Amino acid sequence: MKLVNKWCAVSFLIAFLAVAPALAQQSDLVDVNLTNVKTEIAKNINVDVSQIPVTVRAPITVAANVCGVGVDVLSSQAQQGAAKCDAKTTNDALNQIVQTQLNQQKAH
Repeated sequence: MKLVNKWCAVSFLIAFLAVAPALAQQSDLVDVNLTNVKTEIAKNINVDVSQIPVTVRAPITVAANVCGVGVDVLSSQAQQGAAKCDAKTTNDALNQIVQTQLNQQKAH
């Protein structure tokens, strides 16, 4: 019986360690609403505005920069699992995130 309990504990630990990095990465991302900057992003990456998604998931630092929100505020929201903001401007990093998402959609 002790062997079974140890095996279960080890299995749980291995499963947790495998999932933990993905959970940590998810909490470092923010849902950025692109509605206010769709036209500018489309122009910057040379695509039709209709191809720009409504939202993308961006790292906290990128989101803070384009939304004009403090990193600490977004970090707090992310820890609660609901980090969101509305982009007020764009930058190279956000343009690249959108371009990458569009490329991934084309690949599927």
